[in-house]
This record gives sequence, C-alpha cells and structure tokens, in this order.
Amino acid sequence: MATVGYARVSSTGQSLEVQDEQLRAAGCGKVFSEKVTGTTTEGRDQLEAALDYVREGDVLIVTRLDRLARSLVDLRKIIDRLTAKGCAFRALQQGAIDTTRSDGRLMLNILASFAEFETDIRKERQMEGIAKAKAANVYKGRKPSVPVEEVRRLAGEGVGPTDIAKRLGIGRASVYRALSPEAA
Repeated sequence: MATVGYARVSSTGQSLEVQDEQLRAAGCGKVFSEKVTGTTTEGRDQLEAALDYVREGDVLIVTRLDRLARSLVDLRKIIDRLTAKGCAFRALQQGAIDTTRSDGRLMLNILASFAEFETDIRKERQMEGIAKAKAANVYKGRKPSVPVEEVRRLAGEGVGPTDIAKRLGIGRASVYRALSPEAA
C-alpha cells in the first residue's frame, strides 16, 4: 500500500510548497502537483497521472477537498475511478473524509456539495460586480486581442471573413466577433 499525494493551486503566482510539505509529512512517497484551475478536470495532466499511478490498496491524499475538485460531478467521477481501482481517498484538513468508511463517504458528498456551492456563489458575486461596473460605465471588459478596426476596414472593402482571418492571422470566429454590434 502506497500513499500518493496530489497538490494543486490555481495560478502561477501561488506556491505549491505548503501542500507538498503537508503531503510528505502525511507519508506520501510520491506527490503529483500542478498549477491549474480546479473548476474542471480538463487539462489537469498531473491529476490524470496520479489517478493512473495509484494501484489497488493505495490511498490518494490531498490537503483539502477543493484541491481535488470544485464540482460534485467531477469529485464523484474521481472518487468512483479510485474506488474501481480499489484505492481509497483522504483529505488531510477534512479528517472525516476517508472513503474506506461509510461516514467518510457521507462527509465527502456533503463537503463536495459545499465546495460546489461556494464556487457558484463566487461566480454570482463576480457577475454582479461586473454588471454594477458596466452600469457605472467603469467596466469595459478585456481589450480586444484582434485589430477590430482593421477587421472592419477589410470587411468594408468586401473582403470575406475567411480571407480576413488569413490576412490577419486570426481565427474566423474572431472576425465574426469583431464584426458583431457588441464589439462596437
């Protein structure tokens, strides 16, 4: 039986050091770590590597549940995958989460629901803030990454979207966005 750690932070400015130390102190001989968002499991190569690495009888350990997943659906998929391989799961800071016990599985689902709820609330607050800033004419959004005026000039000369995209080295969808009334 091996204990395998998984550490994750959301941005490149954050440090994995604290999680790594805690996982190694918990007996993890191997720790997979990455700097990527936890809102989805897409693009999380080290998570995938950790799930492939664990074998029957192993325990995957994270410092906190939200390091593994922020969505109940994603968390269930990960836990189900571990269970199918005969592996257990533990979260160090939520000591009641131990999937080898029924009460641990219950706590896992309860806390996962809260993690998902927290993410939803954060998104709602962000959208409210953006709406308020737009109403106050403060929020302009991200600056266009494509030359909107050049796209419009070429379109005005009768150049088609595909040719505009090729000439400017941008995607065709970007051309259509630049030509939309919202881009004004």
